[in-house]
Amino acid sequence: MKDVSTLIARAEGLVERLERLVPGAPPAIDWKASIAFRWRRRERGRSIEPVINVHRIELGDLRGIDEQKHRVEENTRQFVGGFPANNVLLTGARGTGKSSLVKALLNRYAPRGLRLIEVEKQDLVDLPDIVERIYRRPERFILYCDDLSFEADEPGYKALKVVLDGSVAAACENCLIYATSNRRHLMPEFMHENLEYKHVGEEIHPGETSEEKVSLSERFGLWVSFYPFDQDDYLRIVDVWLDHFKAPAAHSDAARRAALQWSLQRGSRSGRVAWQFARDWAGKQRMKAEGNKARMKDEGGRRKG
Repeated sequence: MKDVSTLIARAEGLVERLERLVPGAPPAIDWKASIAFRWRRRERGRSIEPVINVHRIELGDLRGIDEQKHRVEENTRQFVGGFPANNVLLTGARGTGKSSLVKALLNRYAPRGLRLIEVEKQDLVDLPDIVERIYRRPERFILYCDDLSFEADEPGYKALKVVLDGSVAAACENCLIYATSNRRHLMPEFMHENLEYKHVGEEIHPGETSEEKVSLSERFGLWVSFYPFDQDDYLRIVDVWLDHFKAPAAHSDAARRAALQWSLQRGSRSGRVAWQFARDWAGKQRMKAEGNKARMKDEGGRRKG
């Protein structure tokens, strides 16, 4: 009997270990929990999980990118309305509002059924699985990948191409891919690739390597480029964020001088730099104002005493 009990215990232990290795059924998704979700790989499987604290940035908060806002919003409005629309690639200078624009559009059109699922670059191989889980849903989904770029032979590269091409396995009318990148062609380009270019008459034709690298970005129907801001645009963005953070004397000459010095130290005039300056300036000025109030209160109390 002892041998049988030992055998049963070992068998149960083996079954338990196997259960850990075999992914179970995906958990039910609470689509009412949020307007934004993340694709997550866990030990027991993969799932779509709600984002509880969604960034509530609004389109009106974004300055200096009016043309970009118009083009991407028009595409998003078509998509939400059930009309044909394109996958979108937003490229350009860092900190100029690419990802903020996507978040702002989500907040604007969430009441009309728009939802967002953020997918990390290393999880792009799961895109067909994600599409399979949402294609029957009534909502309209943006599959969002931030700061997208690839090195040679990364598996997510081919998976993304499949979904962008709309293959039989991945075609889905209720989802689009919005991606941001600092690279226009998403993959590194090397000097030796120039040797593959060929002259045909008066024309220059790129080699196969270059063509392959360009082919991925060309699969996005809408390309939108973002550029560094000039000084006036940068200061206008600073003013917006100083008002947002309720900074005392927000539009003073001192604040503007400090904002320009901040941008020089960072070597950049971007929306992100303006936002970071405004947080710093507003925090210091508000703390200083509160300290002055407390000091005046203490002095008043001593006079009365």
